[in-house]
Amino acid sequence: MSKNQTNKKDEIKEKAGTTLTSSKQKITALTGAHAVAEAMRQINPDVVAVFPITPQTEIMEQFAQYHADGIVDSEIIRTESEHSSMSCVVGASAAGARAMTATSSAGLAYMWEVVGIASGLRLPIVMPVVNRALSAPINIHCDHSDAMGCRDHGWIMLFCENAQEAYDATILAVKLAEHPEVMLPVMVCQDGFITSHAIQNIKVYDDKIVKNFVREYKPRKWLLNTDEPVTVGPLQLTDYYFESQKQRADAIFRAKEIYLEVGKEFSGITGKKHLLFESYMLDDAEAVVVVMSSTAGTTKAVIDKLRKEGRKVGLLKPILFRPFPYEEVSKALQGKKYIAVLDRSESYGANAPLYGEVKNAIYDLTNNKSENNKEMPKLKSYIFGLGGRDIFEDDIEKVFKDLINGNIEEKKVGYIGLRGEKVE
Repeated sequence: MSKNQTNKKDEIKEKAGTTLTSSKQKITALTGAHAVAEAMRQINPDVVAVFPITPQTEIMEQFAQYHADGIVDSEIIRTESEHSSMSCVVGASAAGARAMTATSSAGLAYMWEVVGIASGLRLPIVMPVVNRALSAPINIHCDHSDAMGCRDHGWIMLFCENAQEAYDATILAVKLAEHPEVMLPVMVCQDGFITSHAIQNIKVYDDKIVKNFVREYKPRKWLLNTDEPVTVGPLQLTDYYFESQKQRADAIFRAKEIYLEVGKEFSGITGKKHLLFESYMLDDAEAVVVVMSSTAGTTKAVIDKLRKEGRKVGLLKPILFRPFPYEEVSKALQGKKYIAVLDRSESYGANAPLYGEVKNAIYDLTNNKSENNKEMPKLKSYIFGLGGRDIFEDDIEKVFKDLINGNIEEKKVGYIGLRGEKVE
């Protein structure tokens, strides 16, 4: 490469929002989608399979621009469908490559068959997911029905509140997925349009520091290693299939501790803790809202307001949704009087996804009562924001006040912002 070409490459990287020479964090304004693409640029995966779907398209468009500018050397594969995209990264990962793709909504649903194959083969693929409602009716806006449909597919799942978290989680996810005690794929979820298309100031870390953190991927076994042949995806009937599934279950439970371990190392770069969930004003709270992703930010604003009025309210925001940290959530909610769990998806004919997990954690709390915890909290399920319907501070404030006043009917699901119905 000539000196002029090198200078041009450095200039492009400066415009991309980062620098190779400074060891300091750089503040830059990026959308959530662009932030993930920026993380992917720094990771520089061996293979990236691309297929557009709103609102994920922005991630791959930006990454493709980096590729066109010559500042990543990933092999980009333009596929004819999301099913093919996941198939491509499964093949690439099995062959020993660091592989990534991204999707949303129906695209994730179309991947369904191969999503399970990725985790069943223990392949450390990282896939940003920009959450969007599933059809029908046709809808392009945010809810969590796409990711929640995959919650039992053996993928580690991280949910992000804002662009900074999406950027950080994409980098962290690579090291988590590739950890020899994990070797499982990871979804990094952010809210469609709300986060993916909103511009926020984020801290972008130095390229060399990120590269040193994720390191070069060195698979232990891979298909193209002719010196040590291995079979990937053989037929397993009643002989070994059951044992394989148990190994996958064990691995995803181990991922909880590895996530904390990797997060502690990553904290040396980011300067902040990377925890299983975020607690906001939770310690002395009597009334608590549990909610994921961007709505947690709105909830924090409401908590600040109510705290000034002397109300003891708080937030628990899950980040690691799979594996779900039951024991830690149980301990965090110990001693609370009222808990509202807000889900941005339905689980038709059953408890809503996040509510069901929190209820399981509360059951664990019931079985481990202490002298200081003789009364169990009242627990209420709310559904909100399906198809991208906005949730406002007034809505969350009403939930808190209903909790504080004991004005809740535990066994009846509340629907926030539903036309023609009150929140009950």
